[in-house]
This record gives sequence, structure tokens and C-alpha cells, in this order.
Amino acid sequence: MAEAGEKETRSNEESTDESEHFASILPTEVQHLVKEDESEEEPKLKYERLSNGVTEILQKDAASCMTVHEKFLALGTHYGKVYLLDVQGNITQKFDVSPVKINQISLDESGEHMGVCSEDGKVQVFGLYSAEEFHETFDCPIKIVAVHPHFVRSHFKQFVTGGKKLLLYERGWMNRWKPSVLHEGEGNIRNVKWRGHLIAWANNMGVKILDMVSKQRITNVPRDDISLRPDMYPCSLCWKDNLTLIIGWGNSVKICSVKERHASEMRDLPNRYVEIVFQFDTEFYISGLAPLCDQLVILSYVKEISEKTEVECCARPRLDIVQPLPESCEEISSDALTVRGFQENECRDYHLEYSEGESLFYIISPRDVVVAKERDQDDHIDWLLEKKKYEEALMAAEISQKTIKKHKILDIGLAYINHLVEKGEYDLAARKCQKILGKNTELWEFEVYKFKEIGQLKAISRYLPRRDPVLKPLIYEMVLHEFLESDYEGFATLIKEWPGDLYNNTIIVQAVVDHLKKDPQNRTLLRTLAELYTYDQRYGRALEIYLTLRHKDVFQLIHKHNLFSSIRDKIVLLMDFDSEKAVDMLLDNEDKISIDRVVEELENRPELQHVYLHKLFKRDHHKGQRYHEKQISLYAEYDRPNLLPFLRDSTHCPLEKALEICQQRNFVEETVYLLSRMGNSRSALKMIMEELHDVDKAIEFAKEQDDGELWEDLILYSIDKPPFITGLLNNIGTHVDPILLIHRIKEGMEIPNLRDSLVKILQDYNLQILLREGCKKILVADSLSLLKKMHRTQMKGVLVDEENICESCLSPILPSDASKSFSVVVFHCRHMFHRECLPVSNTVSSVQFCNICSAKHRGPGSAVLEMKK
Repeated sequence: MAEAGEKETRSNEESTDESEHFASILPTEVQHLVKEDESEEEPKLKYERLSNGVTEILQKDAASCMTVHEKFLALGTHYGKVYLLDVQGNITQKFDVSPVKINQISLDESGEHMGVCSEDGKVQVFGLYSAEEFHETFDCPIKIVAVHPHFVRSHFKQFVTGGKKLLLYERGWMNRWKPSVLHEGEGNIRNVKWRGHLIAWANNMGVKILDMVSKQRITNVPRDDISLRPDMYPCSLCWKDNLTLIIGWGNSVKICSVKERHASEMRDLPNRYVEIVFQFDTEFYISGLAPLCDQLVILSYVKEISEKTEVECCARPRLDIVQPLPESCEEISSDALTVRGFQENECRDYHLEYSEGESLFYIISPRDVVVAKERDQDDHIDWLLEKKKYEEALMAAEISQKTIKKHKILDIGLAYINHLVEKGEYDLAARKCQKILGKNTELWEFEVYKFKEIGQLKAISRYLPRRDPVLKPLIYEMVLHEFLESDYEGFATLIKEWPGDLYNNTIIVQAVVDHLKKDPQNRTLLRTLAELYTYDQRYGRALEIYLTLRHKDVFQLIHKHNLFSSIRDKIVLLMDFDSEKAVDMLLDNEDKISIDRVVEELENRPELQHVYLHKLFKRDHHKGQRYHEKQISLYAEYDRPNLLPFLRDSTHCPLEKALEICQQRNFVEETVYLLSRMGNSRSALKMIMEELHDVDKAIEFAKEQDDGELWEDLILYSIDKPPFITGLLNNIGTHVDPILLIHRIKEGMEIPNLRDSLVKILQDYNLQILLREGCKKILVADSLSLLKKMHRTQMKGVLVDEENICESCLSPILPSDASKSFSVVVFHCRHMFHRECLPVSNTVSSVQFCNICSAKHRGPGSAVLEMKK
């Protein structure tokens, strides 16, 4: 009792702290679960605390149950009151049913009739808009009541109640109510759901389904975890449709489908049967569940270890959306809900109700009612803006611009620009202006002046519109003057990029001339002035400046104004000025200045001729084929590193001429290539061995040729050269058997590092053996470790109490009379049987096996414990 008192005091303190916390937060606050990298995910649902009348009710009372109709809500409390509420939580009607807890409220589909049951055994079924009424008081608490979905119709005046028995009440002759027992003997009825002609209920043993048409029970779904108290961890039932039942009990979820039995299978069986189509376990205990399209919404009860006290305590309940799979589930979203008083709640205190038509989910706890709704695109944008993810919000608004109601694309864009400016990301803010401001000249001019006020005109200059729309010339001139005063290079860039009709060219030319008076040798200003003259079509003055500067923009001028006829006799001058740019220009305009003309002009400058022909060859191996023979000498003289690539890529090069030049200049690598290309591989190999003395290159050459005779020549040449033998031993293992080489080594020959080479060959083989042995040792060690772990697990004791049942006869495993003798067999798989319920073994061995696990092919398990009295 002392421990219970301390726990209650601690819970009350935590509850007080939580109440103070809630007083200062928005009613929609939800603590979202995060991934391991702590990055937040957007919730799939939005939450709102049901307030107004509900707030007043829960300040003095506590919620015990609630039922949802598309028109209104019905809330039951611990003080025996039933309130009818609108969807905003306002009280529309109140009923004083009992002085004690309301256990369940049931409504028919029309919302005109209500059934209520309470802890003191009272049951009432009455019309909300009529005088029709039924009262009954039982001698035990009534946990459930369910009226027929079509109770409003005269021939469906039926309802069921559940305490120790499941009773069906039907109104018959003279408006008298006749009760009949549908089920009893398996403990209290914990939950019931009526859909169409099917009634599903849960008791201590499992879930049953009754077909009201045939009055036959069509299934029994046993509960999985019988160690959980059914009153503390009640079963949750939910009909997804007329033939699909969802069961949640403990941490197990089953989705059952009611199907018609084929006529040939009838015999004495019901005409319907149930198939479990999905089954999986959850991480926490289930307090409620509801369908959401093809997914499930699960309300879970969570316990965690307190960091302060290191004692297990109640945590915030979770609302998860999962995608069922045949034997598992995929988590779509998970939210931890900060409901009032969650520290004091148990699994049975939470309920989940839903409205089918609107996808509304109600999370009910004693001190709180929270409504969860599917988030729409406006909510998605709100969340993005709250997280300052403006770019994603802008993209979402553009995609859904026809459906969003709260937001405007332009407003989001302007907020994004302001956010970037506040962060100091001026360049990105300016770049976004292009997309956001579009063709709105007023907004453009407003933003330009705003950037001017913060001294960031340079940032927005690159993104100003230049065509459709065009801003006032004053805007562009203001930006150009800003650059001219502080950044000549930036000014030159803008002049180059902006069309000359955006601004008054005369004003800008005069401004540049004024600055040149202060710094007449400034090359940047001179080059920019040439650009401005070009815009005015004063090409003579522009060329004069370019020649003075010897600047390569002269090529741009030639291109832009097609001045190729004027430079036919100035090719050498242009090449001296900038050979790379000149060559690119000449090659890009072969139709205006032919290849033959350029080669002729460069005849007296072979080094420039080589640059031109080399670039031509790189672009097209065939265009200058008539000059390939000439290029051999040019490459040999000016660019030997590119000679070998040229010989490899050219198909028009005379090989004899090339071989002659390479042999004259003693170019060994090129000669080797030419010999191999001409089919003389042996001479090429001999040259590598004799001239280069490079066994690695020789081996590489032999690998490329892939010729057995060439390998034989290489071995024969190397057999009297110990260093070469060493190289072969180290490298040819994958191409030639080393034994063939070793057998040819003369006895007594000294070979450098022979021992190391042989050891390397042996080590490679040894390494494979060691890897196999290592893998074998690891496998044996793992097997032994797992065997020991299994043995330790099977040696542990097994709890047997009155909650356990015999898996054969389904009766309690322990007799009600403790004085009677009994014998119980418990298997390692935790299945339990009365000794007399086990079949007699036909085998000689005394070891018994669990029939259930053997039938399901889970592997036999021998008995671990036999209890007798």
C-alpha cells in the first residue's frame, strides 16, 4: 500500500506539471516521433483537442466511452452521464443514466436510437426522438451493449448486452422483449460490434462471430497472448466493411474476412467461414484501431523507463498509421500524443472511435478527447512554412494551386524572398525573384529598391529581367552606376550580358569616358568602352581599342559581325596573338576559311601549323587525312608525347614512313607499336627486351597480343636472364603455369629473389587454405554459441496459473478444486496439455512432442515440465 501511495503521489505530481504545460500550448500540439537521425517528419494527420462543452464536462468528470455518428457524438462519463455533442464539442443534450460509470454507448445507423449500459448493471435502449424505451437492471456489471444497425425499422428491434453472458433481446408480440442466450461460460463479454447480419464479440478466451441470419456461430479466433489480463488489456474490434473484421488484442492485429462456404463443403458446417488474411504484431499494446482506406490507424498504449526514477511509467500514447502486409506491417507515420493525464492512464482507459464518411478519428482518454484528421494540402504547406521550408512550400503550392484555399503562391514566394534576405543569402534571394516575381514589373522595381536600401544591388543585378518584362531604364542605369563606382569587372560583365537597349547608351558611354580620364590605362574600362561602341555599330573605334589592348575579344568581334574576309592574310598574326582561340575560330568556320588556305598560310611557321593540324585531328580523324604524313614529322619534332596516340588513332598514316622516322629518331615505344601493328610482334617483343630491358612491359605486351608462341619466345629469351625470370615468376601466374617456367631453369643458376617468388606462389595457395579453415572455425563457434543459448532458454521455468488453458480441450489447465489430483504437461513451445488429453505415443521413445507445433511444422519440442498432484 505504501508503494502504491508513493506511485500515486508521483503520478499526481507529473500530472500537475503536465497540466501546467498544457495551459501554455496550442490545443493542436502533438509531439512527433523522429527518426534516428533526429530529422523531423511531417505528420500524416492533424490534431485538435475537442473543446467547448467537452472541456466543461472533463473538468468535473472523466470520459469512459464515446460513440461517433456522422451527425453528432455521444460521450459517456464515470459519473453515469451521457452527453450528446455536435462535432465542435458543444453539448446539445444530457442524460442522467446511472450514478456509476457508463461502460458503452451504441447507436443505430440512423442515429435515432441509443443503447447505454453501466457498471451497476443498468441497460437502457431508447429513442432520441420518440418515446420508445427499454429498461433492465442486471445483478452484474454490463460491459457492452449494441443495438441492431437498422433498429429504426420495426422488424429489426434487436440489441445485445454482455456481462457474464451474451444476451440477445428481440421485441416480439405485444411489444414484449424476449431475451435469449447467445453465448456464456468463457468469462465476461468484453467487447461487441454489430455490422449488418454479423455480430462479433470478445470474451476471455477469444473472439467469436455470429451470423444472425442462420443463428450460427461461424468462427472462434483465440487470443494470442493469454498472459495479459483481458480486463486491463481489452480486445479492440472494428468492422472495416460488412465482411471484414479487424481484431487488436495485446500487441497482435488480425484482419479477418468472412467468406461464403461452397455448397459442396457444407455438410453440417455453417454456410460462412472466416479467413485471417493479415496478421502481425505491433511494438506496443493496442488500445484501439480503425481503417483508413487500405491502411490501419492504431492507437497504442506505451510504457517507458523514466530517466529520473528508472521506474517503468506510462508514456504518451501513440497513433500509428500502418500498411498491413501478409505477416508484418509497414509503418507509414507515428505520432506521440500529449493528452492530459497520460501518466495515470492504463491501456483500458484509451479508446479510438472514427467517423467513416469524413476520416475523422477520436482519441478518448479520461481527461481528454483529441480529434485527428487527414491533412490536406493547405496543412502540408502550413507545416512546411512552420519549418521554414519555403522552397518546398512554394513547389507544393504550385502543384496544388487549384485545390489550396488558404495560401497564395505569390505570398509564399515573397515570404521566401524575405526569409532569404533576413538570413543574408542575398544571391539566392535574388535568384528566386526570377521565378516568383515573374512579369510583375511593379514587384520587380520594389524589390530592386529594397536591395538598394540594404546595399545589395550587385546581388540582384544578374537576375534582372532583360526581355518580357523590361523594367524602366533608370533601374538598369542605377545598377550600372553602382558597379562603375566600385567594381569595374562586374560593370564590364553586365555590359557584355545586357542588351544595349535596356539603358541609355549615351549616358553610360559618357560615364565610362569620365572614369577613363582618371585612369586612362585601365584595360577593363577600355574593353568595356569597345563593347559600348560595338552596340552603337561603331566597329572601327571598337577594333582600334581591341588592337591597342591586344585583347582576344577581337575574335568575338569577328564572329559577331562576320569579318572573316578581312582576316585571311592575318592568320599568323591571330595565331601569335592567341593560338588556341584562333585555331578554334578557324576550325569553327571552315566554310569561310578553308583548311588548305590555313595550312598554306602557316607553311613558314611549322610549330603553328602543328597546333592547327593537331586540333583538326582531335576534332575529326579524317578531315585532314592528306596531311597525316606531314604530321608524323611535326609530331616527332614538336610534340612527341602525342605521336603514339596519333599513330594509334590515324587510319591514313603511312606505316612504313612512320617506322622510318621513328627508327631514325630512335623512338623505341613508337617503333614497337608500329612493328606490332605491321604484324611483326616478335621483333617488337625483341626490341622491348633488348632496348628497354623492361620485363614488365614485355609481359604486358604479351598479354595484349594473347599469343602462345609469343609467350614461348618471352620465356626462351628470359631463361638465361635471372632478373627476367624473377619478373616472370611474379607476374605470369594467371596466364602461364609457373611450373612450365620453373622446369626450364638451369640447375645451379642464381636467380634474384627466387625464394621470395616461390614463397609468394605458395603463400597465395596457403591463403586460400587459411580462409577456408577460418570460415569453418567461425561456423563451429557460432553453432555452439546458439546451441548453448537455446539450452539456457529451454531450462527456464514456465509459469502455470488459472489463466492458462489446455490446448486440446480448451478448459482451464488447473482444476477449480485444488484438492483434486491433476497432471499437466508443458512443452518448450509454451503449449500446455492435461496428461489425459495428450494422445498415447506409438513410438518406443518416451519423449513426447507438442501436437500443435508438429502439425504447423515448427519443429518438434519435447516436454520440459510435468506437474502432478
